Amino acid sequence: MIPRTFGSYVCRGNLLIGRSSARTVASCGAAAFKPARVAVVAKTTRYEFEQQRYRYAGLSEEDLIQLLALKGSSYRGLLERHNIHTRNVGRIVEHLQKEGIEVRLVRRKEYDEETVRWADAVISAGGDGIMLLVASKVFDKNKPVIGVNTDPDRSEGHLCLPVHYTHAFAEALKKIEKGEFRWLWRQRIRLHLEGTGINPSPVDLHEQQLSLEQHSQAHRITTDSLNFSDDDTSGPHLLPVRGLNEIFIGESLSSRASYYEISVDDGPWEKQKSSGLSICTGTGSKAWSYNINKLVEQAVEDVLKIGKGETGVDIPMDQALIKKVTKMYNESLIFSPEENKMFFSIREPIVNRVFSSSRQRGFANKVCVRSRCWNACMVVDGGTSFEFNDGAVATISLNDEDQLQTVILTD
Repeated sequence: MIPRTFGSYVCRGNLLIGRSSARTVASCGAAAFKPARVAVVAKTTRYEFEQQRYRYAGLSEEDLIQLLALKGSSYRGLLERHNIHTRNVGRIVEHLQKEGIEVRLVRRKEYDEETVRWADAVISAGGDGIMLLVASKVFDKNKPVIGVNTDPDRSEGHLCLPVHYTHAFAEALKKIEKGEFRWLWRQRIRLHLEGTGINPSPVDLHEQQLSLEQHSQAHRITTDSLNFSDDDTSGPHLLPVRGLNEIFIGESLSSRASYYEISVDDGPWEKQKSSGLSICTGTGSKAWSYNINKLVEQAVEDVLKIGKGETGVDIPMDQALIKKVTKMYNESLIFSPEENKMFFSIREPIVNRVFSSSRQRGFANKVCVRSRCWNACMVVDGGTSFEFNDGAVATISLNDEDQLQTVILTD
């Protein structure tokens, strides 16, 4: 008999019996995992996106070819990448079905909470973007999410299985069924929103590719249609999304400074103006947060030269030392996806007699932000946006119940 849910079994030898949590099973190296139902969520390729984008205008395929050429894009190239992705998705489905697993293939627009409830595990077929979208709808910490990079030549896929398994998915599936893997429990950020004039309903940015004007309009439409009472807006509301990579808070118009107050780990409130605030998990510490804070060798060399001149210390200014110091600093920005902490970054803080920034970056267990912005958003993993204007207060924290269960294959 094939078990329907992984979390209902414990390990004894090579057998799965009884009832326990997925953590108990994961502690047994020989524990196998073979779900009965798997949802495969396929990304929207650029070729499909361009077709959808101009479908309303009634363009023919020849019209689309000419339009893409005017924009400097290759129709043939987009179609080729689309076909590569489609073939790899087909292989994933085929290998799952060969193992007797019931498969539901859905496009990202069709992916919803009902699909998650139906499945014992969810596979994202694409790159990191679709993996983030898939994870955003999974709230059961015992329901695994596995990423497969369907176009590794054009997509990095940090959150996916190693690219070798794109063309050897059957091998990856066998390893999982034999227990030749370990569970990786990725921490995720939860958000509570309260205050005056808040709107806890999200705007989904993934498919809409909204412009600033459309984005603002989408928020206005949602706010106007809800008509919250004073009791509704006081909160706190637990928002219906979890951040796997990062949360970003800032004005929608990037050239406008973001004005807010911040408290880290229940410390004193501090008025700040900056280019925005980023808060990431260990998973996200390799992504946007890393690029916000990393140093380049030129900056390290300049600092070492100043230090040498001011102190008189004989610092060897060779490239080997500069590279080593740069690497050590940048590596200090990265931490494990399983660590129960967040990393906050104040982007380009403005410091004067009114605004301060006592800590531009650092680790935290809890961050509270009170908005003083005019047209700001709180964006989760670059795909889900919440209005975050004057009077709104966000409490950003971690909770063990929000962890995402993912797979690391063993050699």
